[in-house]
Amino acid sequence: MAIRDHLPRRDTATAWLYLAPALLLLLAVLAYPIYQIVLISFYDYGQPQAVGTAPLEFIGLGNYRELLSDGQFWRVLANTFGFGAVCVGGSLAVGTALAVLAARIRPLPRLLLFLAALGAWSTPTMAGSYVWLFLFDTDFGIVNAALGGLGFDGMRGHSWTYDTLSAFGIVAAEVIWCSFPFVMVTMYAGIKAIPGEVLEAAALDGASGLRTAWSVVLPIVRPLLLIATVQSIIWDFKIFTQIYVMTNGGGVAGRNLILNVYAYQKAFAGQEYGLGSAIGVLMTLLLLSVTGFYIRSQRRSTP
Repeated sequence: MAIRDHLPRRDTATAWLYLAPALLLLLAVLAYPIYQIVLISFYDYGQPQAVGTAPLEFIGLGNYRELLSDGQFWRVLANTFGFGAVCVGGSLAVGTALAVLAARIRPLPRLLLFLAALGAWSTPTMAGSYVWLFLFDTDFGIVNAALGGLGFDGMRGHSWTYDTLSAFGIVAAEVIWCSFPFVMVTMYAGIKAIPGEVLEAAALDGASGLRTAWSVVLPIVRPLLLIATVQSIIWDFKIFTQIYVMTNGGGVAGRNLILNVYAYQKAFAGQEYGLGSAIGVLMTLLLLSVTGFYIRSQRRSTP
């Protein structure tokens, strides 16, 4: 049974009252832009219409039909889901592992770990992207120099951004690097909040460390894990700057395009604002669907 079923009506009303200011602010900031994007997606809206030299033409679902019949759109969609899944999974795995480590080490190493994570978290996206590009630079990159020094002579002068998979790989590594601190801090708070008596009882019952983590720790921190996952999905599926900067606008022949960069190219580089708006609407619907499906599956699995 859901938690809200146990709450008195007065408590539920009070909760909504506290949430009302934030909800009103979100509506004020988001409602009109979303309305405009949806509206523009139903029109043949390009540069002539934007400057007023041509009349608007209502085409209904024409932009959506054009997208769904375009093979490039489906390739970009597959790239987006594959890239986003790797980033989300990597952020959760690295953040959770470091949270467990932080809960077990001494205060000074823990402080250094959190300071390092804070540095990754606070690094501007543009600066972080260029730092990672420098690390994997073809001629002057530290990674190629290190691999060459270890005997991998074929890696000297290797271009990491030319191949589709390696380009996606270094971008995903940069995204995970700047995303894991949120997961680490969130999961660390959940782990430290577990009463010691619960863990002692599991140990007295003969539960192994893996069994304790799966049957005791995971159910307790599941709500925080849900929050971290949803946040990671929202952040990682709307990545733009890292892909655009590190692959020079989407890679060779657009092989590293994801939906955000694809929408930018259509709307601004191609001056097809109606088509770009349609991509934005589809992306929003897909993101809401993925997030909603994950939340429902987690609620069903919660006792």
